[in-house]
Amino acid sequence: MADIIHLLPDHVANQIAAGEVVQRPSSVVKELLENSIDAESTEIKLLIKNAGKTLIQVIDNGKGMSVTDARLSFERHATSKIKAAEDLFALHTKGFRGEALSSIAAIAHVELKTKQEYTELGTAITIEGSTITDQNSVAVPKGTSIAVKNLFFNIPARRNFLKSDAVELRHIIDEFHRVVLAHPKINFSMYHNGNNLFDLRSENFRQRIVHTFGKKTNEKLVPVDEDTELLKISGFVGKPEYAKKSRGEQFFFVNQRFIKSPYLNHAIQAAFEGLLQTDKFPSYFLNLSVDPKSIDINIHPTKTEVKFDDEPTIYALLRAAVKHSLGQFSIAPILDFQRDASMDTPYHQHNEQVSSPKVEVDPNFNPFSKSNTKVSSSTAPAWEALYTGLNLDTTENQNDFSEVQFESDELQSSIFDEDEGKKVQNTFQLQNKYIISTIKSGMVVIDQNRAHERILYENFLKQITVKDTVCQQLMFPLELEFSTQELGVLQTIKEQLEQAGFVFDALGNKKAVISAIPVALKENDVLKVFVQLIDDVQNEVPDFNFSSSDLVAKTFAKSLAIKNGKKLNITEQEFIVNSLFACKEPAISLNNKAIFTTIETSEIESKFN
Repeated sequence: MADIIHLLPDHVANQIAAGEVVQRPSSVVKELLENSIDAESTEIKLLIKNAGKTLIQVIDNGKGMSVTDARLSFERHATSKIKAAEDLFALHTKGFRGEALSSIAAIAHVELKTKQEYTELGTAITIEGSTITDQNSVAVPKGTSIAVKNLFFNIPARRNFLKSDAVELRHIIDEFHRVVLAHPKINFSMYHNGNNLFDLRSENFRQRIVHTFGKKTNEKLVPVDEDTELLKISGFVGKPEYAKKSRGEQFFFVNQRFIKSPYLNHAIQAAFEGLLQTDKFPSYFLNLSVDPKSIDINIHPTKTEVKFDDEPTIYALLRAAVKHSLGQFSIAPILDFQRDASMDTPYHQHNEQVSSPKVEVDPNFNPFSKSNTKVSSSTAPAWEALYTGLNLDTTENQNDFSEVQFESDELQSSIFDEDEGKKVQNTFQLQNKYIISTIKSGMVVIDQNRAHERILYENFLKQITVKDTVCQQLMFPLELEFSTQELGVLQTIKEQLEQAGFVFDALGNKKAVISAIPVALKENDVLKVFVQLIDDVQNEVPDFNFSSSDLVAKTFAKSLAIKNGKKLNITEQEFIVNSLFACKEPAISLNNKAIFTTIETSEIESKFN
């Protein structure tokens, strides 16, 4: 029988290896940025075209490479970071596997230009699918520029799996956030299709967070600082009232390396116990410094998972540190929730003896005595002048008060007005959550929140698709501030928002200026709708493989629908019942759950048997 096992060709092996390291354009961005950081760069520029599908270029002012190093860097398992297996437990750099550049070169067109500080000329290398097609000496500034073009050009199947530009750009920005937050002392800039998305200068950690996510982030942050022999914790957690329904702003950095850790995330959740709603997640930006020998980074190709030697202790320290910060800054709940700080005793009066106030009363004072009506002109104004021209003769103005009719509210003996009480009431509300309506066969029980969401959704979707929405012009345009990433999300659905009734006068400089809104929307609800919309695009529906009009309609409905717990009058109850059964899909909610259920009369009668 012939032998069937054989060695794979190098280019095939490289493409298989690339599948572990390079999953999408954001993977390339991560690897190139980390290489620039390891090169001790102080200025790093990221250029993106078409969400990385056409071009990903990183330019830095780092140490650069020699001619030999430049060529060797694209070989598999070629690295300057480690020399022996023991070095894996004393890592102070980002990369160490030696797979990134070789994997990228196997599935893209790569152009490298690099130069060391004390050399006259640099090196330029061009690679296509792991094959070096050109190598020259060129005049370039100190540092390295590497451009990755036409990603997955030789693997069409992988390229077809890439999502829309909006989704891929979001993943790139996520990776950019992880790198820039871990290194606030480095200058970073990012451009997409020629537009400057980020321009971050060297700063402290808090400033880097604020400049990355927007000025509004500053008021949300609570500092965390704890230093022990095993672990040093520094950074910030978000205040509970700013918690979101997504895990977008959750960052752990271990020795300046971003990691994902469900175990440590649980420690943060435990510290916020009792402060958050069940469907909300806290934000955090935490730096953990540990002995490199106590962690193992080499357990995942992307190096985002870390194994700690003593995880239970790390968990306990992290939970205690966050809990202490929340209490120290009066974030944790206290007994007196309505305490007014203005009623506190001033600090400089703490030790002074309290004296009772003295009240002087004239026992002989009679307000009806004429002697008491005389007031010295030197001590009080002539208040009699206020009544000049009024007829104060009491004898002429004594009228029968029985003829006077007073305007007052009507007293009602029932919770319904008489007209409403005369109606045949076919609906009832149960626990301010369910609407019960009678039918021939029994009754139907409706979830009022899900029903109203369905009604609003179909109405908004019809308005957006038919494009007959009426908008209301605002007297004073609204200026809403968002982060660069959030503005990018709004840009992708700007057309649908305008069809829904919004009018954008300007969109840029981290501000959205809105001059008109849909008639059905209140001005106070605009920010809530936009925040919910951004949250839906970024997290609940990450692939964005659906109609953006559908998403906008769903977000409007979820934001504006009445909530469970709201008391409804009979008219409101009947409106929801009638409008629900006029919908195309009255039975299924926006989350694919039942909106109503029916209870047959026979089922009720069986309970009494």
